[in-house]
Amino acid sequence: MARTVHVIGAGLAGLSAAVRLAQAGETVVVHEAAGQAGGRCRSYRDPALDMEIDNGNHLLLSANHAALGFLRTIGAADRLIGPPHADFPFVDLGSGARWTLRINDGRIPWWIFDAKRRVPGTTARDYLALARMLWPPRDAAIGDLVACRGPLYDRLLGPLLLAALNTAPPEGAAVLAAAVLRETVVAGGQACRPLVARDGLGPTFIAPALDYLARHGVTVGFGRRLRTLALDGDRVTALEFGDEPIRLAADDRVVLAVPPVVAAALLPGLAAPTEFRAIVNAHFKIAPPPATPAIVGVIGGTVEWIFAFPDRLSVTISGADRLVDTPREELARLIWTEVATVSRMGNTDTLPPWQIVRERRATFAALPSEERKRPGAATAWRNLWLAGDWTATGLPATIEGAIRSGDRAAALAAR
Repeated sequence: MARTVHVIGAGLAGLSAAVRLAQAGETVVVHEAAGQAGGRCRSYRDPALDMEIDNGNHLLLSANHAALGFLRTIGAADRLIGPPHADFPFVDLGSGARWTLRINDGRIPWWIFDAKRRVPGTTARDYLALARMLWPPRDAAIGDLVACRGPLYDRLLGPLLLAALNTAPPEGAAVLAAAVLRETVVAGGQACRPLVARDGLGPTFIAPALDYLARHGVTVGFGRRLRTLALDGDRVTALEFGDEPIRLAADDRVVLAVPPVVAAALLPGLAAPTEFRAIVNAHFKIAPPPATPAIVGVIGGTVEWIFAFPDRLSVTISGADRLVDTPREELARLIWTEVATVSRMGNTDTLPPWQIVRERRATFAALPSEERKRPGAATAWRNLWLAGDWTATGLPATIEGAIRSGDRAAALAAR
């Protein structure tokens, strides 16, 4: 009989592993504990707003080759939209200043020598001083290498790294910050064009992936929570979901693409991150003014990034542990005041229909100590591999990292 690869988890890591395995001609079965696929990258119908919204707002960049390759494979590459160049509008709520960062397309960063393209109040020398961040010591924090203050940090580096790491940059792992900078800003504007899911995360990443798997004969089962991995020596021998266990044949394989807490409970002795950071997202059911940019960075407020969709304005706040216990309406009013100001909506007192989505454990804390705990794809069991944005991808917990992890696990399982 042909071997079967069991993928546990239908988040992005699990779906990317299943897609690559199906593409390679493997027999694949996907098991998902929840009633839907996508994990933290999904869309759903919100009854309070009576509209489809995303669980969280995710920004991709044109350097995210694994994510873009995944979308090409499932036939959804055209569902990401963004400007033709790396243009990032910003608003400083403190001073009222507005500007657009414009990174030139080539690898030679001549944009830093043009005052109209770089961050206001900065000089070219400020940017050149960041070179020491690009190849940092393994255990260094960002604050060990650069001064986390001044116009360049406050208006660009800090917001960028907070969004990427979901951790306060001064304490964040410098190796992860360096990986992000090398793949994007240092690689030039064609590597850091902002891209957003035109129709939402579900219609862009999840539904097309499920359709692709269905066309390739892959079974996806929902409501199947893995209770136990039966381990014997260096092999997984059975999967126990609470009903009749699935006994694995000699050549069957498993990709475990579940959150780190779940993986650690299933696998004795597994090292995995244990500290996490929150993200807060807000959605307002109101059409943005004409010509509103698809994404705007906000400096000096609670809001960090505003995403404009045809029927709503959405907000992401990273490293948001301080906000998870704030009363919902108080938080909505605070955020709306800033969104209305940035978007020039006029009346900031009238609150449109809104929804707040808080994820207390959105990502692992991107600290040097937590980075050391991230395991690789291979395990002590020769027919079991790990996937997930919390594994050792070399990147922070991002869509790109999740998909790379799935690709890596699939490549190893298919050997």
